[in-house]
Amino acid sequence: MSIDQGRHSLGVDFGTSNTVAVARWPDGRARPILVDGSPLLPSAVYAEPGGLLVVGRDAVHSARRDPARFEPNPKRRIDDGLVLLGEQELPVVDLVAAVLVRVAEEWHRAVGPVRPDVTLTCPATWGATRRGLLAEAAARAGLERARLVAEPVAAATYFAEVLGRDVPIGSVVVVHDFGAGTFDASVVARTAEGFEVMAVDGRDDIGGLDVDAALVEHLGVICAREDPAAWKRLTEPATLEERRAQRQLWDDARIAKERLSRTQSADVMVPLLDLELHVTREELEELARPVLDQTVQVTRDLLRWAKLAEGRLAGVFLVGGASRIPLVATLLHRALGEAPVVIEQPELVVAEGSILADAALLASEPAAPGPTAEMRLVSRTGGTPAGPVSIDDMETVRTSRSELTGAMPPAVDPWPDAEHHWVPDPDATVAAVHPVSPPVQPVSPARPVSPARGVSSRPVSPPTATKRPSRTAQWQAPPPSAPAAVTRPRRRTGRALRAVQVVLSVILLVTAPVAALLVAYSASAGVPVQSSAREMIEDLQRILG
Repeated sequence: MSIDQGRHSLGVDFGTSNTVAVARWPDGRARPILVDGSPLLPSAVYAEPGGLLVVGRDAVHSARRDPARFEPNPKRRIDDGLVLLGEQELPVVDLVAAVLVRVAEEWHRAVGPVRPDVTLTCPATWGATRRGLLAEAAARAGLERARLVAEPVAAATYFAEVLGRDVPIGSVVVVHDFGAGTFDASVVARTAEGFEVMAVDGRDDIGGLDVDAALVEHLGVICAREDPAAWKRLTEPATLEERRAQRQLWDDARIAKERLSRTQSADVMVPLLDLELHVTREELEELARPVLDQTVQVTRDLLRWAKLAEGRLAGVFLVGGASRIPLVATLLHRALGEAPVVIEQPELVVAEGSILADAALLASEPAAPGPTAEMRLVSRTGGTPAGPVSIDDMETVRTSRSELTGAMPPAVDPWPDAEHHWVPDPDATVAAVHPVSPPVQPVSPARPVSPARGVSSRPVSPPTATKRPSRTAQWQAPPPSAPAAVTRPRRRTGRALRAVQVVLSVILLVTAPVAALLVAYSASAGVPVQSSAREMIEDLQRILG
């Protein structure tokens, strides 16, 4: 399968914190779409009082005026239906569409009035409902007929096609996706038709923002000794000036974190206190270590679960902006024994890889030892079957590690528009789960509310929070050689609907015999039905009276 040389392509990675778009010309040239001079478009949305939705950096700046009208992470609200911004409730699909509209505008500004082939990326664990909402938002933004690609598949395709890494058929790529707000680890296998997600695990509550929070808290310990009152104004802003100062502090902390990925030291200017604090890479790594250890543990558990044969691992690929921290690659190398691959701009990987995901060239070398099906059957190696779990197959499966006591629920088709329709194998997806090591307990502070939200009641040093359950690894079966009939799980009826059904049944059981009795009496006595009903009511009144 070869890339269509006569078409323009646009790959869009709608992320939790930032959205990235990459344009590809018919001659194979590819470059990111710049928004306000940067390839990163904040996925934030701000609702103006008149109803206009402002996105990107404009939304972040507008949030200082009225934080209640600001939503920094629409992707995290994907299941909420409606989001309250100010005095109005807005559908989540409108927020997502507003971000994609800005992408479409920048596409036409950079490329011209050309209609591209569009690919959108989404997590591999998203169900059909979430995928449908994303596709609907793209259509509203003018990006019709967008093709959805799983994020790990896009990353693995970039690894093989753009970087030119050798990934023989049957081998796997481990994608370590460490973004600003979330973390995902995936095992992606090379097949004769491209790439396929075999297992995925991750955390929705850790990311680069947690490293920013740890750095700000570290600065707060020093600043609180110098001027406690001024530091309180920064952590609990009450005026426009103080909110701006808080935003400046967090921006400077993020910039210092990024500089420390390239240099050994950086300075942070603390507003309101007029202090210039010196931070070293060693200090940052000590602060970030609790968060990074959790990502390494998740990845190591995923590989331990997969039980890959020797020589089957083609590489470990780091994507996501937070993966730039040098300690990430160091810790993974120590834990896995494989030197990870990280590029200069890891944020662009998923967007550009999605364009090539349906045109991955097959490796010319022999396949790695062992059939790919071996890894798909790992979940059968332990545990006791407890019967299939009834779920709504239109929703994303949410299961904590503590719930892994029975069979895994059926997987969903992550690529509904593929040329060959995906059919799950019940024997491979509904099976006993192999037990995994318990996850590392978090020791990092819980992420504080972003200063752009303007919540003045929370200090920078947040209270200790309990760990949210991590997403369990979910295995997907390969498409069988011949399509098989699949029994879809029955939807669970809501309690309110069930109560209405019971009431209607009782009414029907009472009224039907009475109506039949009235008709029979009316026919035998030769009187109208209304008269028969009136006489029956009078008789009942005499009996009861």
